[in-house]
Amino acid sequence: MDLFSHSWTALRTAVAELADEDFARPSGCTGWLVRDLVCHLVIDAQDVLITLVTPTDAEPTRDAVTYWEVADAPPAGDDPLDALIVRLAAAYEEPWLLKFHLDDVGSAAGRAAGLADPALRVGTRDVVLTAGDYLSAYVLEWTLHHLDLIAHLPGAAEPPAESLAGSRRMLEEIAGAAFPASWSDKDALLVGTGRRAPADVERAELGDLAAKLPFVIG
Repeated sequence: MDLFSHSWTALRTAVAELADEDFARPSGCTGWLVRDLVCHLVIDAQDVLITLVTPTDAEPTRDAVTYWEVADAPPAGDDPLDALIVRLAAAYEEPWLLKFHLDDVGSAAGRAAGLADPALRVGTRDVVLTAGDYLSAYVLEWTLHHLDLIAHLPGAAEPPAESLAGSRRMLEEIAGAAFPASWSDKDALLVGTGRRAPADVERAELGDLAAKLPFVIG
């Protein structure tokens, strides 16, 4: 629960520190500008709020790791929902409006997470898991999107070290294999999820795992 709060606070702070011109720069998400990614984060925050107030008595069907599904290929940016996000982000017109909305809804999501009982069972996306597992799963979401946010913003603050480390461990569980110990947590996440192609030397270090890349989660 603490790691959720830490990673979410760091991501929202990174957005708050963006200059207006940064919103028109590309993000690490195919087909999305930074403004589109920030708009997506607003939707994510709403999802957190909705899920935490959707309790169920049903038995959990997923945990923090199995919550994520692995796709066959990276998104091409032409999914209908992705396209909707682009139109919605453009409707904000002024960057400060996006910042305000994310701060408003994002702060509420953070407070709700802090008040949630980790053992509470919640339903989302036709699955059931505990609130603790749900929030733990979102550490990976926040960390990857933090990397997406700053992909083309040199000098911007990176995700907290503990968020990177925790997300790497989760990705390795999803992959069923460990990335080379010599790799930084950031590189493991970027290469492992297809956000960056491995260099020749990295591909050699990956061995058989190279053939399984990328692990596109969603």
